[in-house]
Amino acid sequence: MLHLVSVGGLSLFGAVAATAAAAAAASTSNCSSAPVTLHLPDAPYDNFFYSDCNTAVQVVVTTPQPDSDLATISPRFIAAWPAGNSGIAAYFAPQDGANNGSLSIQIVNSTVGSPLAAIYRDDSSGSTPYFGVTGTLRFNSSASLTTPILGSIRTIRDFTEGASVLQPQIQDAIQASSLPDGGAGLQRLWLDNVTTTHLNFTPAATNGSVTIGDDNQTLNFDAGDYIFAAEFNYPQLTQLSPAQVLSNSSASLIQNDPERTAALSFLSYSNKLLAGAWRFLTYFGRDSMISALLLEPILSKGENSATEAVIAAVLERLDRVDGSVCHEETIGDYATWLNQGAGVVSTDPQYDYKMIDSDFYLPILMNQYFVQNSVGRSRTNSFSSITAGAINPANTNLTYGQLAVINAERILGLAAPFAGPDNQTQANLVHLKDNEVVGQWRDSADGIGGGRIPYDVNTALMPAALRAIASLSRNGFFTSSSSDWSSLADEYAQVWEDETLAFFRVTVPQSQAQQLVSTYTQTIAFTGPNQIDSIDGDVVYHALALDGSNNQSQVLVMNSDDCFRHFLLSNSNSNTNTNTTTDQTQLTLFVNQTANNIRRTFPAGLLTDAGMLIANPAYGTDPSYVENWTTGAYHGTVIWGWPLAMMAKGLEQQLGRCNQQGQQPDFCVDTVVYNNVKQAYNMLWDSIEANTAQLSQEVWSWVYNSANESFVATPLGVMAPPPGQSVQTESDIRQLWSLTFLAVTRNTTFGSS
Repeated sequence: MLHLVSVGGLSLFGAVAATAAAAAAASTSNCSSAPVTLHLPDAPYDNFFYSDCNTAVQVVVTTPQPDSDLATISPRFIAAWPAGNSGIAAYFAPQDGANNGSLSIQIVNSTVGSPLAAIYRDDSSGSTPYFGVTGTLRFNSSASLTTPILGSIRTIRDFTEGASVLQPQIQDAIQASSLPDGGAGLQRLWLDNVTTTHLNFTPAATNGSVTIGDDNQTLNFDAGDYIFAAEFNYPQLTQLSPAQVLSNSSASLIQNDPERTAALSFLSYSNKLLAGAWRFLTYFGRDSMISALLLEPILSKGENSATEAVIAAVLERLDRVDGSVCHEETIGDYATWLNQGAGVVSTDPQYDYKMIDSDFYLPILMNQYFVQNSVGRSRTNSFSSITAGAINPANTNLTYGQLAVINAERILGLAAPFAGPDNQTQANLVHLKDNEVVGQWRDSADGIGGGRIPYDVNTALMPAALRAIASLSRNGFFTSSSSDWSSLADEYAQVWEDETLAFFRVTVPQSQAQQLVSTYTQTIAFTGPNQIDSIDGDVVYHALALDGSNNQSQVLVMNSDDCFRHFLLSNSNSNTNTNTTTDQTQLTLFVNQTANNIRRTFPAGLLTDAGMLIANPAYGTDPSYVENWTTGAYHGTVIWGWPLAMMAKGLEQQLGRCNQQGQQPDFCVDTVVYNNVKQAYNMLWDSIEANTAQLSQEVWSWVYNSANESFVATPLGVMAPPPGQSVQTESDIRQLWSLTFLAVTRNTTFGSS
């Protein structure tokens, strides 16, 4: 169920003092256009979005369902802002001592909001105004607000996804105070000694009341309706409207697909695009670049465009010392806390450079824009000459062009050892950074099974980045670099493209594969068919990584990461003027094995009624595979939206190569292989189209319904976490890179079923 509503310009001025708060009063907004709101139910979570000319905010209310695991699901209210990656979380419990499943909380339409309205009021000191949101919260029984968190989404994430630890320095600053009309509120002064967050509740009727607990940090409520007001005085971001995010030629999407374009707008700002709502309302380099690559046909181009916002955001945050791309920024209250922990009194952002895959997306994206797009080509000189701003103080004296060169030099330096004569050894592949256990998109603790040498980085991202550097160099982008980068990078790319797959290739003989799948099915007590009859030959796939845990030379988990190579190295998305694959035998085997693994249903392959799985551990013999890749694991036997989009687009591009005159790969004339790939493409799209309700989410899981003999899509947050993980990771209701289906659509040239 989905509601898209444009409401009138109702705003709320909550007159709140530092020690007490007065009653809020409605007033006309100063915005010239009506705000946009989204209501996205996804039980047990109910999501509301509000954005206008002043602010953007997401509110999430959690109410346990009859089948909820009360160890992981509890009544909760969250307000999350992109500005400062800021947030409020309030956990509730029934006052009568009953279990959490007896307490229901919900946001209801009222005279205050339909269901939400904005707060915007000037601060009496003349500093930053207060921004926020108000609405009516309904309790079905008496309740207590037991745990408040005010300040940063990162602080909330640490509590919800970690060991439920809260920092006394942050929590002890929360204070409660009484309000007029029987209300009460919580407030906290941030560590910057400037910003204050308020969360206030006022009874909507005369028979309700809010009282303060003995600890002066908790609140007690009678059953009934309460007007809440959540606000803080922190500078807001400049949001891009749907019309500003999309190209002129794609403007019809605003009317034809209003929900997804509104969600894309909510995550898009003038100086960066955000990864997801609510947990990742900040810059993530990998996420924004993958999104821009897949959204390219519809994303706005030119000065002040969404495309340039993505590229500029990455360059601004680049590590000028070694050319690494920032994975995640830490801003706002959490940055101040980290700085204090390091003995520094500062509100400056902090940048995370532990990932290795992010580095390679930058030249790929720049080549797509500054070489392959006519608008981008016209912007090359102007964009390259822009000097980095104050986002990252370390880069303020460097131009975007200089920062791009630093990144390219890093990639060429990493590529050189493996590309050298007779140097194609495992030791010369790209490894995770020292002392890091994650480094690419499967960045949970067991995402790549402890592997040190990731599959996607070495077989796809490195050669694609090298192709892009060669193309950018040929087209004069690196004006200050050596003129031989075009030939050198292409030479390196060919070696990496042709020689890396063999290190990761896994071949399981048919009989052994059938036995492994049969045993795995029994081990996990899977109630569906084991699908071993579909294993009609040797099973071939590529390991997630090399040098895994428990002395595993290869991490033996079938996976969806073939999509990177199909999308980034297919000729129709080429970064060079020649056919990018000279090893035709390898290409034929590669596209065929991908098709086989997509066509086969889990547990024999990757396909389910709920979508294509990102991992299938059935072919691994170590017990850790069953334990770590589960339906409740963040990177387990689950479905992510964007790999569906990248695989679909990648297979389309591979099939499209067969229509190119004079450049057809050998697999195009192999009828068996070509038809196999085409069938896999259509089966994948059938699955995608059957799960449109989930596609814009970050990740979802499944349960098997024996009665219907089907896999049923299920929110990840309600699944039991893997052994040893006490708290389940919650999925974002809207994720930037999952919105790429706005641009990735089925190509009926290759059939519709």
